[in-house]
Amino acid sequence: MYDEILVPTDGSEAVDRALDHALRLASDHDATVHALYVVDRRIATANSGDLHDEIVEDLETQGETAVAAVADRAEEAGLDVETSVVRGTPDTEIVSYADEQGIDVVVMSPEGKSPRERIQSLGSVSDRVADDATVPVFLIK
Repeated sequence: MYDEILVPTDGSEAVDRALDHALRLASDHDATVHALYVVDRRIATANSGDLHDEIVEDLETQGETAVAAVADRAEEAGLDVETSVVRGTPDTEIVSYADEQGIDVVVMSPEGKSPRERIQSLGSVSDRVADDATVPVFLIK
């Protein structure tokens, strides 16, 4: 039923709870776990000049660390895993990744928010993913 499971990550503790569920689901269905981190282009765009490249590089490093943590847990559980760090708007990139990679279900936490969202209260990435995704989205509190 589920062959490809996407776990978007922002590296927060909230992802750990969602990952627990995703790993159980993947194990039950012998599915591949996909870990995705989105470098929020809005943050990078807001910081121009000399700081821009440094900020983007730092966010990409954070992303690599976050997807590696998901990959480590999936591999410890004996599951296949794919990782990706992309640039863009988080909700848009998550939905696009799910469509492009043939994802069967997205498992994420509604509690993690990007730094920009914490500042501006733009709403939840998970809410927008749930609204726009063409596959089921499990929101794990």
